[in-house]
Amino acid sequence: RVQGGRRLAAALASRATAAEVRAADVFPRAAAALLARAQPSVWLPAQVRRPVARLGASARAFSTNDTVPSLLDVKVAGGVATITLADERKRNALSSTLMAQLRDEIRRLGSGAEGVIKAAIIRHDGKVFSSGHDLKELHMMQKTQGSTEDVFSVCGELMIGVRDAEFPVIAVVNGLATAGGCQLVAMCDLAIVSDTSSFATPGVKIGLFCTTPGVALARAIPNKAAMLMLLSGNSLSATEALQLGLVSKVVPSAQLDAEVQQLAASIAQAATATVRLGKKAFYQQAAMPDIREAYEFAKDVMVDNMKQPDAQEGIAAFIEKRVPKWTL
Repeated sequence: RVQGGRRLAAALASRATAAEVRAADVFPRAAAALLARAQPSVWLPAQVRRPVARLGASARAFSTNDTVPSLLDVKVAGGVATITLADERKRNALSSTLMAQLRDEIRRLGSGAEGVIKAAIIRHDGKVFSSGHDLKELHMMQKTQGSTEDVFSVCGELMIGVRDAEFPVIAVVNGLATAGGCQLVAMCDLAIVSDTSSFATPGVKIGLFCTTPGVALARAIPNKAAMLMLLSGNSLSATEALQLGLVSKVVPSAQLDAEVQQLAASIAQAATATVRLGKKAFYQQAAMPDIREAYEFAKDVMVDNMKQPDAQEGIAAFIEKRVPKWTL
């Protein structure tokens, strides 16, 4: 971002074009300070002043405690957080803004700001779960800043944040998920989708190989299937995605919401500490190349789990034929 700020300063100093000034939106903090010092309304031509003014207003808002307009709709009930991707006009493209907001929301939910979160659902408005990265943003950044590293860094932080969240994250797809959108689905712990949904990583068709989505695909489906998606750019039907293990369950569109709510409620009924322990341990052992090491690790986790109050309470409740009372 420092490099981006310097490039913006140079652009302003050389009487930036409207396109160059608009591109500074990806560096809002730097833009706020630089625009304030440069007083562009004094020297910019009239046709450029309006976009600069809009940029200055949004940049100043971003640099204060105020937030930029949210591209998410978040609701929490019964320990279940429902996050809706709400940028339908742009097909829920993974712009740097949307990704940062989603990353920060998952962190906020994990901090206890909304109480104990037992599960999170990521769903979408419109017919597209996400069309992947905002190509206009990438094009503008590359042209004016010389690098798109910031966007892909935020993307990585979001994807790792989903995987590292203590609570299970459920993707709900009722439509199209492509490129980074497909990547997000693959990174979620569970994915419940409608029978009309489809999935693709078509970047190869426009000269931008879906390398970061490939990280998620390689850990969700067999390598040959992943490479077929990545090299052909062709889409998978919901049924094909299920057969490969990219998604967890396929249901008719009319039943999707009810199916997801039932699943989330089922997870929420379990002992929260046990679910958290189980999610973390699953991915730790899955990353171990030696199955003996994995079994040794899993043994230690179960021995420790057995010592926990919730395990003792759950087993006692089962034996005594009563409902368990969890610590969380």
